[in-house]
Amino acid sequence: TPELLYEFCMLYVDTKTMRVNGFPCKDPMAVNPEDFFNPAMLDQPRDTKNSKVGSNVTNINVINFPGLNTLGISLARIDYGPLGVNTPHIHPRATELLTVLEGTLYLGFVTSNPNRLFSRVVKKGDVFVFPKAMIHFQMNLAHDKPAAALSSLSSQNPGVISIANAVFGSNPPISDDVLATAFQVEKKLIDWLQSQFWENNHY
Repeated sequence: TPELLYEFCMLYVDTKTMRVNGFPCKDPMAVNPEDFFNPAMLDQPRDTKNSKVGSNVTNINVINFPGLNTLGISLARIDYGPLGVNTPHIHPRATELLTVLEGTLYLGFVTSNPNRLFSRVVKKGDVFVFPKAMIHFQMNLAHDKPAAALSSLSSQNPGVISIANAVFGSNPPISDDVLATAFQVEKKLIDWLQSQFWENNHY
């Protein structure tokens, strides 16, 4: 990681300008304490009842917290309903350090080929790390109560690619011939999967 040239670079909202790495900087003399604050209310549980997968991810990144610009960090609170799942996904630009706030989770990640799975059950207070760009997931093991976790990520804008959504819900869709061959199933099953509503649980 290159050394910073300034103490901070407060995001300057300029919808006409696209930046590849980071955003334009606000004039340092115009920066105030509120720029470093976000009333995120991460102590408050989020609703999971309307989620098909039973989870709700609340992201705190440079998009909704300008003070994170160029600092290389972000946060996410994950709420899980009973048996709720944060489905397999990757963060293409970040390592993730997850701390269990409440409940018991089954979680893990899969390495690049030959695709070894590292998984275990974790409880309140436990910490687990997902290496950068590895497919990973979590599931609340309780049938009758919610769970929650807090994730720290090593990017101001880690990004997320939900595997099922990306494969079966892309726009335009991936050819069903390609997917039928990849999954070794009949095309009608692929067509049915592509017809489903693929929900985003990362807000």
